[in-house]
Amino acid sequence: MSSSTVGLFAGLLLALIAAAGGFGWVLLAVLFAAVGYVIGAHLEGRIDLSNLLPGRSRG
Repeated sequence: MSSSTVGLFAGLLLALIAAAGGFGWVLLAVLFAAVGYVIGAHLEGRIDLSNLLPGRSRG
């Protein structure tokens, strides 16, 4: 699936959330999406969060 298609679906989902719950729910959905993206990127190895996680060294 291309990035533009994913963006389209994300926009439609946020529009549905805004219609159903208001602006506060849109902000919450964006926050969860950002957290999910960061966790997914960490699991794929694109970013390294080991400095932010206490007690988890990879040495």
